[in-house]
Amino acid sequence: MLLGCIGDDFTGSSDLANTLAKGGMRVTQYCGVPTRPADKEVDAGIVALKSRALPASEAIAQSLEALKWLKDQGCTQFFFKYCSTFDSTELGNIGPVSDAIADYLGARAVIFCPAFPGTGRTVFQGHLFVNDRLLHESGMQNHPINPMTDADIRRWLRHQTATMVEHISFSTVSKGVEYVRRQLEQVKQKTFFVVDAVSDRDLHVLGQACAQEVFITGGSGIGLGLPDNFRKQGAIDETPAPWQGIEGKSVMLSGSCSIATLEQVEFHKKSHAFFELDPKLVMDNTLSPSDVVQWVLEQDDDMPLIYSSAEAGDVRQSQDIHGVAPLSETLENFFGECAKLLCDAGITKVIVAGGETSGAVVTALGIKSFSIGPEIDPGVPALKTNTGLFMALKSGNFGAPNFFEKSSQLLTS
Repeated sequence: MLLGCIGDDFTGSSDLANTLAKGGMRVTQYCGVPTRPADKEVDAGIVALKSRALPASEAIAQSLEALKWLKDQGCTQFFFKYCSTFDSTELGNIGPVSDAIADYLGARAVIFCPAFPGTGRTVFQGHLFVNDRLLHESGMQNHPINPMTDADIRRWLRHQTATMVEHISFSTVSKGVEYVRRQLEQVKQKTFFVVDAVSDRDLHVLGQACAQEVFITGGSGIGLGLPDNFRKQGAIDETPAPWQGIEGKSVMLSGSCSIATLEQVEFHKKSHAFFELDPKLVMDNTLSPSDVVQWVLEQDDDMPLIYSSAEAGDVRQSQDIHGVAPLSETLENFFGECAKLLCDAGITKVIVAGGETSGAVVTALGIKSFSIGPEIDPGVPALKTNTGLFMALKSGNFGAPNFFEKSSQLLTS
């Protein structure tokens, strides 16, 4: 294994897997820290954790366990992948986890770049944009778990770490690889660099500039520039893995409340069966997962949707009644149990929207690893699990309005 990656959620990890696989690397995504060695043909291993919303101490412990396993597989470079909207709070764990990994590896210059221009995420003057909106005006300020209320990633990161936080500006990146590399090489002590990037070209520049860096962090966009470094070494075999989908009903599970997912839910409801989970009925056990699964099995529609996705005001109202953590945990467990019952009933294709929901579903199903298939939408690949289930795991903000239909069709082809 050449490149060892740690993802703080399951959707983001599959997003990175998609990017690296498109770049010619043989990629396997592991769900949690594996207990056995990786297959020898794996170029890039991604250990997906459900650590994004964990207290820093727990996230650090899990991340270091993943790091040690990846190091044992022979990796020469390591990548901590977080969301392209830098999902965290002022007390979030991105800074502390990065500190712990950097210290373990002895890394001095560490870049932070959540940019992913293909999905509208860019960093300019240290500020994160979602399309033409600053992050805190994009809807992310209403995130039910990790509300992002400041687009200045430098300032946000300084809340989380005592490490020096510097900036590599677009003017430096636009000059090319050597200018970025020179700034990284000048540091005398551990320094975190928030780096601007507004195009795929910028991400390729950063990838090349970090070819000799043992540790990097960012969104999956940074993965665009990494395969070429290994290709120049003659270290990767670019034979594409075959892909064959499966027939049968697809079931959509949506727990994300992002603007993009809400649009996808409404689009899908126009032509497909849907079941909206009422938080009150879920919380007081009036509605059970078996009730919902029975509804699915009774539908003639081969793309039914189950969702708890709701507008920000409705989410806050439910949180006020039931509590943020209890509501989130109960809904995640509900989706996980639905997924188990669906698979027990013979469903072979499951499409999940939302990072926390995806983590709950993957954990409930006991999935150990994914092989990576073709891209559905930027940042979202088709997946086949070690158990033979076909899936798509979508970060809340990703995907076109018809994402659910596109996913089902690709998982079938």
